[in-house]
Amino acid sequence: MNYKVLITGINGFVGSHMAEYILEKGHEVYGTIRSRSNLDSISHIKKDLILIECELRDSNSVYKLIKEVKPDKIFHLAAQSFVPTSLNAPLDSLFNNIALTVNIFEIVHQFDIFPRILVVGSCDEYGLVKEDEIPISESNPLRPMSPYAVSKISQDMLGYQYFKTYGLPIVRTRAFNHTGPRQNETFALSSFAKQIAEIENKNKNNIMYVGNLEARKDYLDVRDVVCAYWMALEKCEYGEVYNIASGKALRILDYMNILLAYSKSEIEIRPDPKRLRPSELRLVQGDSSKFREKTGWKPVNEINQTLYDLLEFWRRKTCKP
Repeated sequence: MNYKVLITGINGFVGSHMAEYILEKGHEVYGTIRSRSNLDSISHIKKDLILIECELRDSNSVYKLIKEVKPDKIFHLAAQSFVPTSLNAPLDSLFNNIALTVNIFEIVHQFDIFPRILVVGSCDEYGLVKEDEIPISESNPLRPMSPYAVSKISQDMLGYQYFKTYGLPIVRTRAFNHTGPRQNETFALSSFAKQIAEIENKNKNNIMYVGNLEARKDYLDVRDVVCAYWMALEKCEYGEVYNIASGKALRILDYMNILLAYSKSEIEIRPDPKRLRPSELRLVQGDSSKFREKTGWKPVNEINQTLYDLLEFWRRKTCKP
């Protein structure tokens, strides 16, 4: 069966990989963009996409979008997704992430259509986790430590509410950290990779600035994550929530050392107080057994290869002409 698939935030890091994955399956891919959107991440597949300018925070704009597309599936990826930004501008982050989610659900409900919808949550929803709660399961208490995390809980719970109240076929996921080619440099591992590439290309001095290297995080390859998202809408129960995680946690220092091992440059590591968060989560390790049992999914990309691909992406991007 050929699906009409709508991806909100298609030009983002995960959205671009999601679009690639779905195009390879032969489905029709629609994506929302804004008037000022940077389309570099999807430039290589743009000709195969149907892009629609839409301000998701505006209900009239969303009405026109849903009326035009009438999608079979919606992957709701659009969000303000950077924790420090939410700490600096909490109201903007909360309004943005909640308003666009309500608009999508409400307009779909008004049209009385029932596309399968994926609500993309985050491991940040769990927030402050105790040592005896590791690995983190879906039943763990939610103790958010940032406005971003609060906004993701709101999206999550709205998905539950619209399923229970109106029967919308919504699946909720809580993905743990993920990285890979095209990730924004504001995120730690991508920042490391970019700095290494710039040093190699003589675009900066040989100092790499870092934040907290002792925090332990559970990382996946973004290409495994988008595969999981697809399987979630194919095989999971509506209204339920599922963790997507590797089940392993390494120190940020360990991930950094993997990246450094791929470079021959002499690099000095220097702490940068500006890169420290006021509420850093010390240990994040997920239990995705519920999702794996339901779908048969398992990650296929080793983290070493993921980090090599990330570094190669930045080498190409920062290479002097």
